[in-house]
Amino acid sequence: MHTYLDFEKPIAELEGKIAELRHMGSSGGLDIAEEVSKLQGKMERLLKQTYAKLSPWQKTQVARHPDRPKALDYINGLIDDFTPLAGDRAFADDQAIVGGLGRLRGQSVMVIGQEKGRDTESRVRHNFGMPRPEGYRKAMRLMRLADRFHLPVITLVDTPGAYPGKEAEERGQAEAIARSIETCLDLRVPLVSVIIGEGGSGGAIALASGNVVLMLQHAVYSVISPEGCASILWRSGEQAETAADALRLTATDLQALKVIDGIIPEPLGGAHREPTAAIKALGDVLEKKLKALAGLEGGVIRAKRRSKFLEMGKQGLA
Repeated sequence: MHTYLDFEKPIAELEGKIAELRHMGSSGGLDIAEEVSKLQGKMERLLKQTYAKLSPWQKTQVARHPDRPKALDYINGLIDDFTPLAGDRAFADDQAIVGGLGRLRGQSVMVIGQEKGRDTESRVRHNFGMPRPEGYRKAMRLMRLADRFHLPVITLVDTPGAYPGKEAEERGQAEAIARSIETCLDLRVPLVSVIIGEGGSGGAIALASGNVVLMLQHAVYSVISPEGCASILWRSGEQAETAADALRLTATDLQALKVIDGIIPEPLGGAHREPTAAIKALGDVLEKKLKALAGLEGGVIRAKRRSKFLEMGKQGLA
């Protein structure tokens, strides 16, 4: 059953009426095709109007939708012969980070993603997409492996942030994130990063320091979550909506600020409504971006990536 967000209640009511009419038609032999068609058209217009004017807070809700495709959905849908690789070779295998080798439409790649999980059991197993230090060290190991074998890297970002627990700090969370960013910037192979849901804080940029950084249309990307920002500034999570407006966390805002390089359109009503179409759209863009970077020499690839982020810093100082 579809999960509706708060602002989708009028849409939910219309879809409920359509489902009820269809049930009456199938069980009672009534001809209700015309009535269903009218309601279907009304629902699609309402859906289009609603998603055309989403606020930053509503975008945040869409980015967190429980039915939204997760990293493993994209990997399973796009990567042929995927071979998962585990562990950081030092402490443990953090399942908030998934990654391995495979082929994207014939092109051998290393793919690394932050996985949130889909039900209670898998969310707990993947720690709700919040990596610990060993997760970032695992990502670094896979990136270096890709560099050694001249394979392009794809990263799929979807995390509320790095895990804030005491044990993560004890094992060097900040250092692991910094080293992961450093590894991204040091690669001599193409790195294409996509924010597929939430891009939260340093936990996101640790995997998103790419030659090309893309966002799905209804994804969000920010230095802190709206709730975290509100709790710091107003000492209350109730101001999260106000914080979301101020953070400029939407794909449109971030493209205007030149923090990201492109926006991938989502199906009407968000990726959670038509996950197959969303996964295909991402695959089309990834294929195009990797082909554009394929002919560049390793030193040029690294220099372009570094200068891209240095330019952001200059803009901030201007």
